[in-house]
Amino acid sequence: MSVRIEWAVVGPVYTNCYLIYDDSTGEAILIDPGPDSEKILDRIEKEGLKLNLIINTHGHFDHVACNGFFKRKTGARIAIHEDDLEVLKSVPEQSLWFGVIAPPSPQPDVKLKEGDSVEIGEIKLEVIHTPGHTPGGICLLGDGFLFSGDTLFRGSIGRTDLPGGSLDELIRSIKTKLFTLPDDTLVYPGHGEMTSIGEERERGLMGWAF
Repeated sequence: MSVRIEWAVVGPVYTNCYLIYDDSTGEAILIDPGPDSEKILDRIEKEGLKLNLIINTHGHFDHVACNGFFKRKTGARIAIHEDDLEVLKSVPEQSLWFGVIAPPSPQPDVKLKEGDSVEIGEIKLEVIHTPGHTPGGICLLGDGFLFSGDTLFRGSIGRTDLPGGSLDELIRSIKTKLFTLPDDTLVYPGHGEMTSIGEERERGLMGWAF
């Protein structure tokens, strides 16, 4: 495989923005371009990459604030789960809750759903719908790795106290869709350090009972 994964921590709540690309073809996907992720464009240009797609794991401002910037600069399409369209529309309002101002996102070009497969070069990502943090939250499963958005973190889970959140749904999503994956699946979360499915299953998610 010639797939490469790089990331930068961006914005006021330290969001992980991921650049995944096929270094044999130069085709690339950007996942969750939050505030202040414009600097990643330098990396894209330095490597001569073609950014084809921007995927939002959900519609909160800290994961989508630079959607418009990268779309204007590269022409990449924007993709998000169809159940998070309303969340995406509320980005400017959301950002004010955290004392910052985020621009509205362009409308998505691709509406994702459970079981969809995104393929660019040798990159293949399966869409796993994991509602709970938001109605349309998703994870993206590759070959031995998972981008978990704000569903699952190292030693924790996504918050559910924002509009559209549901603790019961989030726990159900993790139990039935993530904890069924192999133990050695690497997890690239929306915030914080990497982990693995096995480590989080053993940890017990800080006392949450399954």
